[in-house]
Amino acid sequence: MKRLFRNIAFLFCYLIAFTGGNSAFAQNQNGYINLIDGINLSNWDIIGNANWVIGNGVIEGNKPAGFLVSTKSYKNFVIQAEFWAESNTNSGIFIRCQDPNKVTSANAYEVNIWDTRPEQAYATGAIVDIAKVDPPRKAGGRWNTMEIVAQGSHFKVTLNGDVTVADGQDSKFASGLIALQSSGGIIKFRKLQIKEL
Repeated sequence: MKRLFRNIAFLFCYLIAFTGGNSAFAQNQNGYINLIDGINLSNWDIIGNANWVIGNGVIEGNKPAGFLVSTKSYKNFVIQAEFWAESNTNSGIFIRCQDPNKVTSANAYEVNIWDTRPEQAYATGAIVDIAKVDPPRKAGGRWNTMEIVAQGSHFKVTLNGDVTVADGQDSKFASGLIALQSSGGIIKFRKLQIKEL
C-alpha cells in the first residue's frame, strides 16, 4: 500500500514538473499545446468588461465587450480552434497583438468571427484588412473548426476543413500575444491549441 501511494505521489510530482503545474499548457503527441482547458483562465489576462463563463469544458464570452489575452507571445505557429457563435456574434481570434491592454485590428491581426459584418469581404474567416473571404462563410448556430497558420509574413485560415478561405501577406507584426474577443452575441470556445513553427 505504501508503495502504491509513493508511486501515485511520484506520478503527481512528475505531471506538475512536466506541465509547469498547468495542464492547459501541456504538449500533446502532435506538438500542440492546449491554451484553454475549459476549467480555468490561468495564463490569460481579462481585458475589458466581457463576462467570461467557464463550464463543461467550454469558455463562453458574452456582453459587454472585452478580451482574453494570452500572457505569452508567439511568432510563427499553427492554431487549431473549435468555436460556437450566434449568427450575429461579433468575435474573433487576434494574433500577434502588440498591446495587451488595447487590442484592435490596427495593432494585431484579427481573424474574424462575425457572420453579419457589414463589409462581408471581411466576415467570418477573413483576416481584417489583410485577407478577404470570397464567398463569405457562415458559422452561426453550430460548432466550427478553424485553423490559422502564421509563418513569417504569410497567413492562412481554414474553416470547417474547407480549402483555405483566407490567404494573405503582411509584415507589420512579427510576433505578439493572442486574444479572444467577445464583442456582442455569444461566443464559445471548447478548443484552442497552438503549435509553434
